[in-house]
Amino acid sequence: MSDQDNKNENEVEKVEDTQVEVEDTKKDDDEYEKVCFICRRPESVAGKMIELPNNICVCSDCMQKSFDAMSNGQIDYSQLMNMPGVQILNMADMEQNIPKQQKIKKKKEGEEKKPLINIKDIPAPHKIKAKLDDYVVGQEYAKKAMSVAVYNHYKRVATDTMDDIEIEKSNMLMIGPTGSGKTYLVKTLARLLDVPLAITDATSLTEAGYIGDDIESVVSKLLAAAENDIEKAEQGIIFIDEIDKIAKKKNSSQRDVSGESVQQGMLKLLEGSDVEVPVGANSKNAMVPLTTVNTKNILFICGGAFPDLEGIIKERLTKQSSIGFGADLKDKYDHDKTILEKVTTEDLRNFGMIPEFLGRLPIVFTLQGMNEHMLIKILKEPKNAILKQYQKLLALDEVNLLFDDGALEAIAKKAMKKDTGARALRAIIEEFMLDIMYEIPKDDSIGQVTITREYIEGTGGPLIMLRGQDVARIQ
Repeated sequence: MSDQDNKNENEVEKVEDTQVEVEDTKKDDDEYEKVCFICRRPESVAGKMIELPNNICVCSDCMQKSFDAMSNGQIDYSQLMNMPGVQILNMADMEQNIPKQQKIKKKKEGEEKKPLINIKDIPAPHKIKAKLDDYVVGQEYAKKAMSVAVYNHYKRVATDTMDDIEIEKSNMLMIGPTGSGKTYLVKTLARLLDVPLAITDATSLTEAGYIGDDIESVVSKLLAAAENDIEKAEQGIIFIDEIDKIAKKKNSSQRDVSGESVQQGMLKLLEGSDVEVPVGANSKNAMVPLTTVNTKNILFICGGAFPDLEGIIKERLTKQSSIGFGADLKDKYDHDKTILEKVTTEDLRNFGMIPEFLGRLPIVFTLQGMNEHMLIKILKEPKNAILKQYQKLLALDEVNLLFDDGALEAIAKKAMKKDTGARALRAIIEEFMLDIMYEIPKDDSIGQVTITREYIEGTGGPLIMLRGQDVARIQ
């Protein structure tokens, strides 16, 4: 075969590859809706698009407005084109470059809306709880309440159009001190169920028209988690953390743009309604396409630490105190670790949550604060426990890492003093493991390290065992 033939074959292959790439791009574009270059409305809202060169799409409304402006204006465009020094707009410069994160997936016509989870495949509450047990220590009541609520929610989604009986949404409100595992529970649950999950903070939310995130941005984050697939997003879970930060401010003379007004703005989301949300952005603006999402089948889980709620509960419980033999002592509830379990809607209203908001969160449950025994279990029992993570890291250096019981107790005691729940454990272990992680890769002869109580308390060092030799102690 001659060089010319080879050259021709290569050129043919290049052309074929280019055609395949163009077809793939076209197929990829067919999955997403066209968006108007001027008003940024998607095809499902604005209607059929008029396609212009260089992949520019314009809706019929904008096209008509453009023609009206040109015909009713005072400028004669035919003379303008012949004027010296006037540059005519180049269409190639206007190529539409909407990022993929702002493209909306098309709804398939004629296809019934299918639930993410088949009713036969929904795991029973005891199975959901058993999976949560592998990762989350304690919080038995919270795990049980979440398992039942999620099970009922997805049964509701799966049977949405089966009969006339409409099942109400089971939105949840989690109350628990910092570091008790609120966010971790939701993350674990979404991973086990394999459904779209958006975790957002209530602290950045403000009333419409003020600087900050719009209330609809919480749904926008869920849409992004569902890869801009609206049908998928409409069956997802939204976890709004720090919900206590939007409580009504007391004795405030200024406008409460990030408190009560945000609670009022969220009522329609929690209840279930069609909401216009920005795609791929946190706030609405002229350059971001908007789409409509129905929140009827979205499960909302709200969580917050609610500091000072214990004081409100104690005040209510000790109101009955009076003089006499049968009276309660004023300090009866001062050291009660389960005081949060006695919370009522009245207490939450006194905290600053409005009754309409609380009415849309029918399931309220509390998480326990951490004690030493729970912290020790958190260190070693879950599938991805902190100690197991460090053991794996050192196993990659062919070193065996052990923690004796005294060391675990000492770590738990230090964590209790910090009063930040399970979050304190990581900080304490990082501090003590720093030197070990730094020194061990230097010496290939080390085979085993045992962390002792003395090392944690600062009175001794860890036990080091060399490969094939006796135990040595590093001071």
